[in-house]
Formats: sequence, structure tokens, C-alpha cells
Amino acid sequence: MLKTKIKKIVAPVKKAEEIKETLVVVEKESDNFLPEDFPIEKELASKPDRYFEAVGRRKTAVARVRLFTRGEKQFLVNGKPYQEYFTIEHDQQTVTSSMRKMKCLDKFKVTVIVRGGGRNAQAEAVRHGTARVLVDFNNNFKKRLRKVGYLTRDPRMRERKKFGLKRARKAPQWAKR
Repeated sequence: MLKTKIKKIVAPVKKAEEIKETLVVVEKESDNFLPEDFPIEKELASKPDRYFEAVGRRKTAVARVRLFTRGEKQFLVNGKPYQEYFTIEHDQQTVTSSMRKMKCLDKFKVTVIVRGGGRNAQAEAVRHGTARVLVDFNNNFKKRLRKVGYLTRDPRMRERKKFGLKRARKAPQWAKR
């Protein structure tokens, strides 16, 4: 038993020595592997305007909201105006409700990146995120937004399907006899 353990340890070492023998020493290549006209100094990207950022969530939807204090006064969701992204009127009202509550819908540039979930969950995630970012911008908004319920994360999630059932709670038809 001891011999087999030693063989298991020695075998990889022998293999490594064989590989080491086959390696060829290469002269050090010069450090000038970049072309001469290659710009070495990084061009600094122009600094973006000052912004506040917050994350809103609902079910599996996650919205990253940025509120810019300068720039065009617009509300973009995934690069599109919110009316274009959320075509249903109810969703448009939901998305802008926290901004309308504080009377600042057309005072800021707001960009949103939203992923996951359905359209309604995405709209509610955006509302949650915009409410949070408004509180980051001005802490005096917190009381009014909390009272309406826009700062509360809705914890309700989809219930998982159980085996033996058709859905989360729907059971197959059952006959007594």
C-alpha cells in the first residue's frame, strides 16, 4: 500500500522533469512589442455630469436609476423615452408616479437600466428606484415618499411549483371513489 502511494506521488514529478527537459530557453524578447505610433498615454474620458444613483427592485426585476442634475430634462428607460418603452398608460403612470409626487418630473435627466421580470414588475422597480434616488438627492422627500409607500420594497415573489401539483397550489382533480 505504501508503494502505491509513493508511485502516485513520484509519477507526476517524473512527468514534470520530462517536460522540463523538452523546454527550450528563448532569448529575452525586447520590451518594444508595441508599434511606435501606439498611444501609450490614456486619453482621459470626459467626466460625466454629477448624478445620484439608486437601485429599485420588484419580483425579479432590477432597475438601476441615475438622476442627473444637469443636462436635457428627459426620462430614459433602457435608452428609450419611458413612453416608448412602457406602452401601457398604467405602466407610464407607475414609472413617473414618484417624480410626479415630488413635482420634479421635468426638472432632471433620469436614465434607467432595467432587467428581468415582466413589464409591470419593471415599472414598479423603476418607481422604487426613482423614489430612492430622489431621497438620495434630497432627504426631505423621504417622509412624503415613505407615506405613499414608494420607498417600501414589495417582498412578494412567485411561489415555486411543488411536485405532485400542477402549479404552486393547484392540485390535480381528486375523486373520492
